[in-house]
Amino acid sequence: MPFDLTKVIRPNILALKPYRCARDDYSEGILLDANENAYGPALTGEHKGDLNRYPDPYQSQVKERIMNLRGLKSIQNLFLGVGSDEVIDLLIRIACVPAKDKILITPPTYGMYSVCAQINDVEVVKSKLIVENGAFQLDLENVFSCIKTNPEIKIVFLCSPGNPTGTCLTHDSIRAVLESDYQGLVVVDEAYVDFVDKEEGSVATWVDKYPNLVVMQTLSKSFGLAGIRLGIAVGHPELIQILNNTKAPYNIGTPSALIAAEALSEEGLQKMYDYRQRLIDQRGLVIEKLKAISGIGRVLGGNDANFVLVEILGSNGQPCNDRAHKVYSMMAEALGVVIRFRGTEYGCNGCVRITVGTEEENAKMLDMLEKALKDTA
Repeated sequence: MPFDLTKVIRPNILALKPYRCARDDYSEGILLDANENAYGPALTGEHKGDLNRYPDPYQSQVKERIMNLRGLKSIQNLFLGVGSDEVIDLLIRIACVPAKDKILITPPTYGMYSVCAQINDVEVVKSKLIVENGAFQLDLENVFSCIKTNPEIKIVFLCSPGNPTGTCLTHDSIRAVLESDYQGLVVVDEAYVDFVDKEEGSVATWVDKYPNLVVMQTLSKSFGLAGIRLGIAVGHPELIQILNNTKAPYNIGTPSALIAAEALSEEGLQKMYDYRQRLIDQRGLVIEKLKAISGIGRVLGGNDANFVLVEILGSNGQPCNDRAHKVYSMMAEALGVVIRFRGTEYGCNGCVRITVGTEEENAKMLDMLEKALKDTA
């Protein structure tokens, strides 16, 4: 059955006449149309960009560079949001009728899918990942069962590489969902995809084949630009246009756009590739050294991100939430190293998530982790 976007998007969104901003018509000349301050910004230092003017609502330069980087056909495949969280929220708002429609998530996974759903009064259906032996892969039979018994599911959120799992879903499993009879949106969150050190990486170019696929990416991770809050959605132009119609007219500020464009330049990309490789190398060293520390269990998942998920063992040699939480608290409060306790998430009993830092940070983390484990034995 061919995918029909009009059956997924809320009727009021399809009928929405987007706000027309001042720059839709003219962007050059003596600009006296948008009630801006012609004397300039009230700043004493140097700054980049015409900050007294509203920003480019289309972010054309940034999109061109992302298009080239990801091998896309057109900037019409791209939407930019204030972090991926804006993309998640907008997708739920355009597709899901409050108190009626649902989304599907695959725990353990990123928490903002559920938060955005709750804010928008949208029910969350959970299809747990297969977690045996730290695999963290889709249970396709259960996914399809959930979709069949919950026809109100408008969006399936898949996190690959996962957070907190650090594991890429297989391309075959993602393709199976896309090629099924499911008629909703399939969103693949690729925030950590640049850290994948294997052939099966991004599925962003698949949007040409699958009109119900949305791929989310970000500049927060491999580009090291979490502070500018710039998220990316890749999708079919028809869906991207609906996102643009629904967003705030000037959602990406000029400073963020300028920094993003610089990071996506040839020089910026070379720096990103260099930092990425350093982090991948450090990830391997951290994993190797973690395995030699007494009290550490398995390093779970596929290790496809810039973090590792590791078990803290109790006195019985089994993963232990109580000890893991004590280690987490002691490291932050007494030893000056902050990691993340993840033991309450499905399949993550006794686990902490550790971001891979610089060589010096990792050495300090390993020393303090070993100390905390000895002090909680």
